[in-house]
Amino acid sequence: MAGSRKVYTPEFQLQAVRMITEQKLSVAEVARRLGVTENRLHDWKKAVLQKGADAFPGSGHLTPVEEELRRLRADVKRLEMERDILKKPRRSSSPR
Repeated sequence: MAGSRKVYTPEFQLQAVRMITEQKLSVAEVARRLGVTENRLHDWKKAVLQKGADAFPGSGHLTPVEEELRRLRADVKRLEMERDILKKPRRSSSPR
């Protein structure tokens, strides 16, 4: 039976990276203190270096680019539905 995946808050992730970058602790030391794998800490550090504080938007909190993409996809879906409705053949209202 597989164990459940541990979820870390964005605040926890940022604090772990700060321990490495600001407090100058080694990745191995932070991993031991927090009970997180070194690989995970390296991934978090890389994400923070690339995206800054927005690296971990958290559940339900999208980055501005992701929010725009979500909105645009919804618009495309709506427009396709409207197009499909207009393509349908119309029945005449006169009786046969």
